[in-house]
Amino acid sequence: MEQARTREESARRIGPYRLITRLDPPTAAVSCRRFVACTRDGERTVLLNTPLPGTDPARFATESDAARRLLGPWIAPVTDLAAPGEAPWYATPYVPALPLPVALAVHGGPLPEVSVRAVGVALAEALAAAHAQGLTHAGVSPAAVLLTADGPRLSCFGAVRAAGPDGEARTGLPGLEPGALAPEQASGGRPRPPGDVFALGAVLAYAATGHTVPERDELPPALRPVISSCLARDPADRPTAADLMAALAPPTPHRTVLNSAGALLTPGWLPGRVVAALARQSSELLAAELPTDTDTATAPLHGPDLT
Repeated sequence: MEQARTREESARRIGPYRLITRLDPPTAAVSCRRFVACTRDGERTVLLNTPLPGTDPARFATESDAARRLLGPWIAPVTDLAAPGEAPWYATPYVPALPLPVALAVHGGPLPEVSVRAVGVALAEALAAAHAQGLTHAGVSPAAVLLTADGPRLSCFGAVRAAGPDGEARTGLPGLEPGALAPEQASGGRPRPPGDVFALGAVLAYAATGHTVPERDELPPALRPVISSCLARDPADRPTAADLMAALAPPTPHRTVLNSAGALLTPGWLPGRVVAALARQSSELLAAELPTDTDTATAPLHGPDLT
């Protein structure tokens, strides 16, 4: 009995955090398990990430540590990590957010072109900064993109590397979205910047059509050339992330490299139903009854339905 209680208590706590609820629906194709959690005193709320069953926990921990070098306004920053020897997890600050697939479900279909462009420019800007530092994200997918009121956030850093080692085929591995996995990475190649661009093209295709591998004619005409170029099978035929920024948001007299994404993230960049869902998530979380020490040991994970 005491061992069962210990296991249940452990399931409700990760590191110094108490789990409140899951971020993703149970059937979501996401590369890690994500929870909204808070500190023991309830003063700080985070998005907590843990590895999926079947993935390499040591590699997950390595990628989590490396993700602390990935900074920028469109990156979900890693601010806390599991201690050495502890089961791996990492935390990012919580803000009301919907995974891209949930946002499409809330909206009732693909996002409007203005939203797709805004997402594309912001994430291309994030990837361009990472690539300039010699970093490859290796985890871009629809579920890795979180939509917030002030712009998208890119999460799930290093998912491709954590799912399977270089040199071994990565098809069919848990947590990887097949349509967002560049051919050279699927066959076991080392993740490189062109693979991030391929994955971003799949994300934009998903945002614009509802799936990552659409027919070319399904893509909106104004976005068709740039998305198709990202999805080229030959990495050499894909644009760079910086090129993608320019293609999605052509220069204007008031646009600079530093504010290119911000210029598109004006009021109305997100559909009204998505904005309402974000507001509802925030209010439900504020109203949620946080688990007490007794609850932690005796109750299953519960909380507001954030999706």
